Amino acid sequence: MKKMKLEMVVLRSRAPRGLEAGLESTNPESVRRGSLDEVMDPQLIAARRPRAAAHGFEDVDVQVDEMSAGDRRRFSADPTVLSITPKMPVMLIAAFPTAKASPKAATVGWGIEAVAATTSPFSGDGVTVAVLDTGIDRTHPAFTGVDLVGRNFIGGAPDDFTDAEGHGTHCAGIIFGRDVDNCRIGVARGVKRALIGKVLGEGGGSSEQIVQAILWAQLEGANVLSMSLGMDFPGYQQLLMTKYHYAPAQATSLALAGYRLNTRLFDDLSRSMVDHDGLMAGQVVTAAAGNESHRPDYSIIVAPPATGERFLSVAALGRKKDKTFRVAPFSNEGATIAAPGEEIVSARTGGGLVAMSGTSMAAPHVAGVAALWVEKLRQGDQFTARNVIDKLKATALGLAPLSKQDVGQGLVQAPQMK
Repeated sequence: MKKMKLEMVVLRSRAPRGLEAGLESTNPESVRRGSLDEVMDPQLIAARRPRAAAHGFEDVDVQVDEMSAGDRRRFSADPTVLSITPKMPVMLIAAFPTAKASPKAATVGWGIEAVAATTSPFSGDGVTVAVLDTGIDRTHPAFTGVDLVGRNFIGGAPDDFTDAEGHGTHCAGIIFGRDVDNCRIGVARGVKRALIGKVLGEGGGSSEQIVQAILWAQLEGANVLSMSLGMDFPGYQQLLMTKYHYAPAQATSLALAGYRLNTRLFDDLSRSMVDHDGLMAGQVVTAAAGNESHRPDYSIIVAPPATGERFLSVAALGRKKDKTFRVAPFSNEGATIAAPGEEIVSARTGGGLVAMSGTSMAAPHVAGVAALWVEKLRQGDQFTARNVIDKLKATALGLAPLSKQDVGQGLVQAPQMK
């Protein structure tokens, strides 16, 4: 069988110069061995994972190389290699524009009230929030007074993080947007510094770009990170058939293996971000659970990267006519926690406000509330990512008779006492 190479994302710790010099023979261009059947060798996977799980990811380089199975075997023997995973396409968890909610119908978004941000004495002051999405409309009045530090991970000028789609602008507005047209849209209006990672464009993005952006946000000092995106399994399966000419059955098997490996990678990243000790407080990560469900006909389980073991996957809630909560019909199951996600009013690219629905709107509510908890816990020198996550879960509002499989711990709630 012809030896094939797939694009792989390699995470590597930065070795001392002497060690790097001794590893030159592992250059992927010089390694040509291996067979196609060994693309996802379980023994190699098992050998690498403890190395990655035990390593902090703050001092890591990310590279993409086309590798055969032999290349991966050779790289796996390198003690500085923490992880080798297939480069998978990533897609936006698209929101649903809605005409039901008028942007001018209220002075406070219903989601802001539902998470009790209106009665919280905290504003997110001093907290740095990262948003990994389609970019941001930095000229929008909702972001007046916010230091927007951005980076483009999808090609083009590195400092061009302009939002051409509108999704990232809407999500950012929910987290830290200032009032617009006398309407409160933001949970944590005191946030003064935000990191904007543009990881999704017209053609989506990739797992490499998400990892790069997460590591960048860590280095830039993010306390809270929000993302509303998902692995594109069908897209990867199609890529394997069209670019690499695999038969459908082979492509499906390889795509499943790649999906599994990327799930484990995000598990490792999530543990690294949350389970810090000593001087490292870590980062709280919120991720949209996904919009693939079609209730009551069927529901779909939450997908990576939201499946990261320490990430907070977020389900979406709507409101009935009597103001009681319901699970949004599109919201995936198996989430950690829930937040408002239907008819959410926030910033619109180009100015003004727009109402949208999706778990993409729910995750930023949790990120905003997390920023409030970071501020509160810092007052008592108790801030760690783990402590914030514990508080978010412990104080969530129970939503019985709604199933925990659908809403996790319940509706996220802002801290109420100084």
